[in-house]
Amino acid sequence: MRIGVVSDTHNNLKNVRRIVEIFNEQGVDRVIHTGDISQAKTLDVFAALNAPLFGVFGNNDQEREDLEDAIARHGFTFQDPPLNLNWASRTIIVVHDPLEFDGHLSQQDLALHGHTHRYRLEQKNAQTIFNPGECAGMMQGRNAIGVVDLESMQCQIVNF
Repeated sequence: MRIGVVSDTHNNLKNVRRIVEIFNEQGVDRVIHTGDISQAKTLDVFAALNAPLFGVFGNNDQEREDLEDAIARHGFTFQDPPLNLNWASRTIIVVHDPLEFDGHLSQQDLALHGHTHRYRLEQKNAQTIFNPGECAGMMQGRNAIGVVDLESMQCQIVNF
């Protein structure tokens, strides 16, 4: 199973359209958003994904009622962090701010976060901690999203 990972889109609709195209081209099975969507119209763009969208709310997701309406309308799955998933025999924890791992990070195979806008790929024993980094920036070619192969636990960065 291959999953797309995106964070901190901050309502950059142009970039979100490109992110959707990339994930659809990559043929990911599911997409995880690690928070800071900002506005419901961003989720309307994500509705063009060919894969289900899961995620957590971030510190800039303050229009909760509108976001929750869009999530329900599109059949997405979001919650306050942490989000714990079990896919393809792998355990996954999703938070927005890496400080939210405190007290929740244990033996998960994959730990995903955003918030810092900085790339992070770290191996701790059998655990992979991953943040693809910045994707809401205005500098073409410096925006990044991630694709994780849950079988091999390979994390790939896709710049656009």
